[in-house]
Amino acid sequence: MRYNRLGSTGLVVSELCLGTMTFGSSTGRFAAIAGLGLGESTALLRQSLDAGINFIDTANIYSEGRSEEILGQALRDLGVPRGEVIIATKAAGPMGQGGKAPGPNDAGMSRRHLLEQIDASLARLGLDHVDLYQIHAWDPATPIEEACRALDTIVSSGRARYIGVSNWAAWQIAKALGVSERLNLARFASVQAYYTVAGRDLERELAPMMAAEGLGLMVWSPLAGGLLSGKYTRDNHGGQQGEGRRASFAFPPVDEERAWGVIAVLEGIAKARGASVAQVALAWLLYQPVVATVIIGAKRPEQLADNIGACAVELSAEDLARLDKASALPAEYPGWMLAMQGAYRAHAASPRRVPLAE
Repeated sequence: MRYNRLGSTGLVVSELCLGTMTFGSSTGRFAAIAGLGLGESTALLRQSLDAGINFIDTANIYSEGRSEEILGQALRDLGVPRGEVIIATKAAGPMGQGGKAPGPNDAGMSRRHLLEQIDASLARLGLDHVDLYQIHAWDPATPIEEACRALDTIVSSGRARYIGVSNWAAWQIAKALGVSERLNLARFASVQAYYTVAGRDLERELAPMMAAEGLGLMVWSPLAGGLLSGKYTRDNHGGQQGEGRRASFAFPPVDEERAWGVIAVLEGIAKARGASVAQVALAWLLYQPVVATVIIGAKRPEQLADNIGACAVELSAEDLARLDKASALPAEYPGWMLAMQGAYRAHAASPRRVPLAE
């Protein structure tokens, strides 16, 4: 297991992060992802910790809060010292009060909601602080300044050490960073976003912004909802065993026609490297400079073990070039214009001197 700084902070996180969306039982469109009880969840947590994973991500809405409860109990049952794990959670989704249906103020990134939800998450986790507190979604009804001030209150009170954001556009994050700098507030350390070798949209705006601003990327759904797991082929959308949640719940959306070509290249590299298709897909992400950690989720020990095995997969420059060619994004404005206009300045300065090879 390798470890990376989370953005420009001093916090060091494992390159794989355990996602807990599978912990607990859920309803609605994400029901197929959840389903694990305390015993199964505890076993997966132990397996992850033994592999060197020190970063665990959850959210208040996962299984309506049950994921946080199970994670907290599992940490206690395993006797894990608080200082050995980095715990991240999120808020913004609808969460009702006292078992009631969510009201108009029970969602979003308002000061009221964020301050209520950090306390509720800490109670469910059984902790006095989380290491990373993230806004889970964009809320058009709340000014960015209000959200930034609320997050700063949470950090200054000691309830969170760092803050981050998930599923925002690049301009929204950049504006929030400007607000934080102008008002001398706590600053985002990370961005949690979807990114795979079959879905590289993030590279258009988000990745350059994160690199420029020193934000660490936490990748969610790194196997495109199972599409890159090795189960699916162009001729068998239901998987080799006729199962898999993507067969009935195609999330996140992927241009599958382009993806089949990527999967073919993944299969070839996997065979040559003695690895699984999923391991090569995960390894590709670990080679991307903007990535701080890749969130993996599992329901079975063997699935988790296979994902963890991606850390040992080494890809050659040729492997990366083949994957890049197969998965490259179509040219889109203003990207192609920026590349064309910026080329004349690419070598304006002399290269830095390097020692003479002897």
